[in-house]
Amino acid sequence: MPAVVQPSHPQIAVSAAIFRDGKVLLTRRARSPAKGFYSLPGGRVEFGESLHQALKREVDEETGLEIEIIGLAGWREVLPAAPGAGHYLIMSFAARWAAREPVLNDELDDYRWIAPDALASLSDLKLTGGLEEVIQSAHRLLGA
Repeated sequence: MPAVVQPSHPQIAVSAAIFRDGKVLLTRRARSPAKGFYSLPGGRVEFGESLHQALKREVDEETGLEIEIIGLAGWREVLPAAPGAGHYLIMSFAARWAAREPVLNDELDDYRWIAPDALASLSDLKLTGGLEEVIQSAHRLLGA
């Protein structure tokens, strides 16, 4: 498989902290970047696409879920850690599950619905940086 050529400028990405019955959806990356880490579903914003359009598209592509977007929960900047690595600005949104059950695409290999207050005790899961803070912020936005 050929190496992915990263752009020479930052990329905008979106992710969703999707809540259902008091639990948030975590998905595990099946390939780089962050292979083996649990995070939120999401991905790059395409040219001409709004953040909400990109988020609904990415969540549908990765998980098959329909969501209701509530609001911006936070953001994170991922700087290139090595030559050829990407530079991303990730806008993370709070969302509610609206319909369908998770069906993962080839970018993901596992999912779990987890209570936000249980995240700190899950030492066996590798979580992407800043994930707990975004989830707590999204949880507050939902008034949960």
